[in-house]
Amino acid sequence: MIDIAGNWQRILERVANAAQRAGRDPASVCVVAVAKTKPAAMVEAALAAGVHHIGENYVQEAAAKIAAVSAPATWHFIGHLQRNKARKAVELFQVVHTVDSLGLAQALDRHANELQRRLRVLIEVNVGGEANKSGVAPEAVEPLLTAVGSCGALQIDGLMAIPPVAVEQEMRSYFRMLRQLRDRLRTTAPENARLDELSMGMTDDFEIAIEEGATMVRIGRAIFGPR
Repeated sequence: MIDIAGNWQRILERVANAAQRAGRDPASVCVVAVAKTKPAAMVEAALAAGVHHIGENYVQEAAAKIAAVSAPATWHFIGHLQRNKARKAVELFQVVHTVDSLGLAQALDRHANELQRRLRVLIEVNVGGEANKSGVAPEAVEPLLTAVGSCGALQIDGLMAIPPVAVEQEMRSYFRMLRQLRDRLRTTAPENARLDELSMGMTDDFEIAIEEGATMVRIGRAIFGPR
């Protein structure tokens, strides 16, 4: 039996300790509980334990789960999003972390306008230059950000990344790169770009990410147990 409530409390303690080491307020870190492959009952248990933000990787899986979960939550899409799923994503989610092309941004913007919604998004950055991962190259973020500035139904909250698995110092360098890129882009960001958020860090590295400036961490196994 997975002790979701106990796991959640342990995560909050670890988040607080990491934030304090960095001289930050623990309240500045949003923990997104990643429920990929987990049943709605486990999501309900997490929400009852005090979780407010739920992350999902697949639109169809999330649709069934969101329909079955009665407790209020902010739903985050954190997987690779195809344009043909854009409308459904806008219907289901409040935040999309993985915008990696102008075409996807325009599709989300079009559907958000149709549904009279304002959608929070993050631009996914491929900080490690990995061919098997989504995201735009760091040098391509600024022109994409400028182009997405014309998407009036989107609010660009910040940047997201999934760095390569690496030793601690290398992980820090990837997280630091994303933070420095975000900070630099703030000076030229379009009006619909707040760039307050850095979505980086998962179960194995979220404490390092917080120390390097993460404002959102995406944690699955440490809350819900192994997949």
